[in-house]
Amino acid sequence: MSADQDLRSPLEAGLQALGLDLSLAQVDSLMDFMGLLQKWNKVYNLTAVRDPQEMLTHHLLDSLAAVPALRRRLAQMAEQGQAMRLLDVGSGGGLPGVVFAICCPELEVSCVDTVGKKAAFIQQAAATLRLSNLKGLHSRVEQLKTCYPLISCRAFASLPDFTAWSRQALEEGGAWLAMKGRHPEEEIAALPEDIQVFHVEPLQVPGLDAERCIIWMHEHALT
Repeated sequence: MSADQDLRSPLEAGLQALGLDLSLAQVDSLMDFMGLLQKWNKVYNLTAVRDPQEMLTHHLLDSLAAVPALRRRLAQMAEQGQAMRLLDVGSGGGLPGVVFAICCPELEVSCVDTVGKKAAFIQQAAATLRLSNLKGLHSRVEQLKTCYPLISCRAFASLPDFTAWSRQALEEGGAWLAMKGRHPEEEIAALPEDIQVFHVEPLQVPGLDAERCIIWMHEHALT
């Protein structure tokens, strides 16, 4: 199983532009994930994007653009002795959760979604791509009992809603990674006082002429 081979060259060019060094097996997994997403999308409507080339830039490369920043954070977590676990909220078709699991095999990725068929797709992707570090959770994030040192989202909700809904799932000393388009000044201003944006990281997505950034946040004790 593979997506159109015509997509492999722009994918490899995109990885090179991002400075992402992936193994041949990881690139194969990304291609197979694209094929799986296209196949399931016909029946389950996982994403509104239908065109394979658009899916490559708007979904796959868009998610991959966050991987260098994620890897830097994981290195810091390893130094601090934090568990290598990430919760991806509102994953939908597994973006960026599945991409993170492929690119960071040392990271346990749990993708939570309120829609059962989307959580089932994550489970199918984990089985098909042999990703033992990936699992899908059918639940509301507010109902999760497990805590995670890293919680991510992409095009999920406003920053105040994202942090409010997932707050009880964030480990002490943990961080939120929110993938956004333009710098969301109003959303940042609407955050509660005890949630601090400690870094805004601009992203450049190969082949996509649009603003992207990561908003890094953590809980901040008020004095």
